[in-house]
Amino acid sequence: MRLRAFAKINLGLDILGKRDDGYHEVRMIMQTIQMYDVLEIQRSKSPGISLVTNLPYVPSDERNLVYKAAKLLMDEFHVEEGLSMRLDKSIPVAAGMAGGSSDAAAAFVGVNRLFGLGLSEQELMNRAVKVGADVPYCIMRGTALAEGIGEKLTWIPQVPRCFVLVGKPGVNVSTKMAYETLKLKSITCHPDIDGMIENIKNGDLYGMVSKMGNVFEPGIIGRYPVIQEIKNLMEANGALKAMMSGSGPTVFGIFDDADKMAAAAAVLRESHLAKTVFATEVYNRNGGFTNDK
Repeated sequence: MRLRAFAKINLGLDILGKRDDGYHEVRMIMQTIQMYDVLEIQRSKSPGISLVTNLPYVPSDERNLVYKAAKLLMDEFHVEEGLSMRLDKSIPVAAGMAGGSSDAAAAFVGVNRLFGLGLSEQELMNRAVKVGADVPYCIMRGTALAEGIGEKLTWIPQVPRCFVLVGKPGVNVSTKMAYETLKLKSITCHPDIDGMIENIKNGDLYGMVSKMGNVFEPGIIGRYPVIQEIKNLMEANGALKAMMSGSGPTVFGIFDDADKMAAAAAVLRESHLAKTVFATEVYNRNGGFTNDK
């Protein structure tokens, strides 16, 4: 079985406060894009789980969320057969795009199908939160409001037709570090999440873009000014808005025209500000990708 594990961007990311359990209360609009890792899985005669990856620095044991997700289901349902998996990563690591969480989501879906466990999407999502807060969303995909620690999900109709340019600089940002740089009391500018949802429902791309924001940006950009440079370059070359995704450092720009996006991608590549440059589109939960012919 061959599964695609899609990346996500945060169209809006707000932090409401810190909870007593140490987690942060978030309010985010998540969006799947057509950038993906590939997970191949098959039954194995040898018992246990075998995982190989195309990147030597990506762990292939229980430190990997793919392994953890597969083991969780196989242990619960007492699967005695073995499982062989290969993960080919294209989504940048530690990039704020939920690559690891999406890989885990693919493992949940794949193991469920491969061994005929019969779990519904919601039942998979209920288990997925044990592996990571973003994993339930990565099973669900599409456009969604995420609340709580990210596990409370409300589906939103697809975003208006648009194009997405992704640029990741050659630095990595851990979520832990992002929260350490976050000064909750000093946040003065919050994204208008409710306004964005209304604009999305009304098909108003320009209204949605005008309200986008990410409260992690000031702290992370303070450490890595190249993020601001990429944002400026995208907006100077036709992006309606460019913003950091998740805890960074990846920047994405929203475009209303594919040709403008392609031209901006060429300029970004020539600038060498970004190590990874990827021109893509958004995912529609009801029918694949919005721009599919």
